[in-house]
This record gives sequence, C-alpha cells and structure tokens, in this order.
Amino acid sequence: MLSERKLKLDDTDRLLLLGTNDEHLRLIERRFQTSIVVRGEDLILRGDSDEVKTIERIFDELKFVLRRTGELSSYDVESVLELVLGEDGERHIPTSGELVYSGNKIQIRARTPNQKQYVDLARKSDITFAIGPAGTGKTYLAVALAVAALRNGDVSRLVLSRPAVEAGESLGFLPGDMQEKVDPYLRPIFDALLEMMGGEKLKILMEKRIVEIIPLAFMRGRTFNNAFVILDEAQNTTTVQMKMFLTRIGRGSKAIVTGDITQTDLPRHKESGLRHVREVLQHVDGISFMYFDKRDVVRHKLVAEIIHAYEQAEKDSSDV
Repeated sequence: MLSERKLKLDDTDRLLLLGTNDEHLRLIERRFQTSIVVRGEDLILRGDSDEVKTIERIFDELKFVLRRTGELSSYDVESVLELVLGEDGERHIPTSGELVYSGNKIQIRARTPNQKQYVDLARKSDITFAIGPAGTGKTYLAVALAVAALRNGDVSRLVLSRPAVEAGESLGFLPGDMQEKVDPYLRPIFDALLEMMGGEKLKILMEKRIVEIIPLAFMRGRTFNNAFVILDEAQNTTTVQMKMFLTRIGRGSKAIVTGDITQTDLPRHKESGLRHVREVLQHVDGISFMYFDKRDVVRHKLVAEIIHAYEQAEKDSSDV
C-alpha cells in the first residue's frame, strides 16, 4: 500500500540532521525505494507504507542522537540504520522504544530489545544486575529509571556510587583533596543526572541530600531506606565490598548494579565482586541479571567493532 507522510524539521537543525550536501539523507535513500523529498522545513516521504513507517522511525532515532550529543556523523546514521534494519538489512521495527524518562526537554527510551528487557526487569525486581560492554546504556538507563522513580514518588532519595578504583594509578597519589580525588570517578553519573534534571534542580536536591553521589567506601555503616541505589563500575568491587553494598539496601528500596566483567581494574590476586555475585545470587528471588553484548552498543559504531576485535583476540589466545 502506497503512503505519503510529512515529517517536520522545524525543531531540528536541518544541516546537522541531513548532513553536509545531504550526505546523511543519501545514506538512508540508498536503503529504500521510498522517495524522500526536502521541501522547506519538511521531509516528504512517498512509498510503501511499511517503508515510510520505518524511515520515520529512523529519523526519530537520528533526532534523539542529535538532541543527546549535539552532533550527528555518518557513523551515527549507519548505526541507526543497523539498529532499525538489522545487520542483514531486513527491515523491522524493534519493540524497543519504550519511554523510560521524560523531562528537562529530553526523552529517554529503551532503544534495543535487550534495553527494553533490562528496563522491564529493573522495574519488577528489587535488585538488578546489568552486565555487559561499554556503550550499551547500562548506567544511563539506570539513572533514568532512578530519576523517574524519584519524580513519581516511588522513592524519597537517590544514592549513586562507584568504587574509586583506577587503572594503573593509586588514589592517594592523585593531586587535590579527597573530593577532587574522587570527582573523576563520579563525573559520569553526575553528568547523566545533570542532563536529566538540569543544574539548578540537581544542586538543590544534592544540598538537601535527596540526591547523593558518593564513593562506595563512604557507604559502610549506612542503611538506605526508601531509596533508589545505583552501583556503577561494579566489576571493580571486591567480594567484600559487593557484600557490603548489597547489605546497605533497606526497606522500600531498589538497587541496580552495573558493570563490565571484561574490564576489571582490580589487582590480579583479587576476585571481582561482580563475577562472584553471579554465582552466589543467581537464583535468589527478587534479584535479576541482565546481560548485554556488542549488538546493544549505542555509542559510536566503532565501539562495537572494538569490542568484537577484543573478543576475537581473547578467543584466539585461549585456543592456542
């Protein structure tokens, strides 16, 4: 069935979206039979109704990336095409657009099937472990879920934490006071909160201790009731630290633990608490495990290729 659809571009930078000399548009046109015509501030789509819906979904995803990063590259366009079409080029509309958080002029959605499953598990479970490579949205979606829970009144505070473990450096030898030492480790979480809440609101909530961003070591001896607690980079916890964190969770609270077990920065003689916890808590009711892979990477296209190259190198070395 033939269809015609008009897409408005008046809220989007046309040059950034379509690319220099419409290079982004050309990448999309090569995948479809549908006619795509630029007319003023509109895109006119004419073609098979299923194709038109698919192209509309592609432009929605591209607008999301543009709002999120302020820029759009040909790699981003190709990544979105792979997300919507699949690596084999077979057209499909993934059931992964579920809204996670909307606020501060942004909308955050689960963008792959595994991300949708992750969001569903996190909403149902008291404790959720999200394990997988960089760029799969583990932390970003966890923060979005936490901010949404706070806004909806499901919890009364947010506690976000990371272990202060670094690759090749000792924290004590870094310059500055303790706050300046730990800031680099907590900055990714702070940046996500800043984007979702805005600077002024986040400042007020932190001053009231409704939102806390703290190193893992500062959690010892505390109990968090009616809170949404996130532990990021959990592959860098020891087994003792992981147990300490999990036993901080109090009544009415929810926790998400994220990490990548392939990128542990702990000394060789120390076992990762994230690796160990999979064996200990795998079958405990109320606890869920979600595993991501390179197909869920929503960063630069090369991130997925880098992950694949390292996986292949590790496989080759184990076969020797």
